[in-house]
Amino acid sequence: MTSVFKALSDPTRRAILQHLQQGPMGAGELADLFDVSKPTMSAHFAVLVQAGLIAPEKQGRTITYRLRLSVLEDALLGFAQAFGLNVTRPTPPAVPPTKE
Repeated sequence: MTSVFKALSDPTRRAILQHLQQGPMGAGELADLFDVSKPTMSAHFAVLVQAGLIAPEKQGRTITYRLRLSVLEDALLGFAQAFGLNVTRPTPPAVPPTKE
């Protein structure tokens, strides 16, 4: 949980996660959205990957990142529960049966 909150402590990394809420994006595409060097962006990606908040997928020379929202949810739930808040993950809605 500590690595997740360390990753979230930086505003650039939080902004990366916000962009990835829209769907997977390439490293270059994400880097173009920020006024920082490519090595700095790579370092941000590494912290987010290490925390498990994003997942890289390499396709040739391109790396695409996707958000792993469940990791963030788990960290937030654990944090809330550590402070005695009775918070639980919502039950996903039941999938209606399909007609055959």
